[in-house]
Amino acid sequence: MEIIFTKHAKEMMGKRKISEDEIIQTIKHPEKLMKIEGIYYAQKNIVRANIEVVYEKVKYIKVITLYYL
Repeated sequence: MEIIFTKHAKEMMGKRKISEDEIIQTIKHPEKLMKIEGIYYAQKNIVRANIEVVYEKVKYIKVITLYYL
């Protein structure tokens, strides 16, 4: 499934130094996954920290934001 990134998500990737590959791995293989009102919250430990990726999933996955926990 195609994964796209909002402008905000791209800004947060740069600011937090989280790579596209780390985000994709979090979406594909989360350690914890929640869905609230159609929004997914995927969590994963990426060695240096735990992150959460927030995304929508319809015909494609749209990454909304991401942050450290």
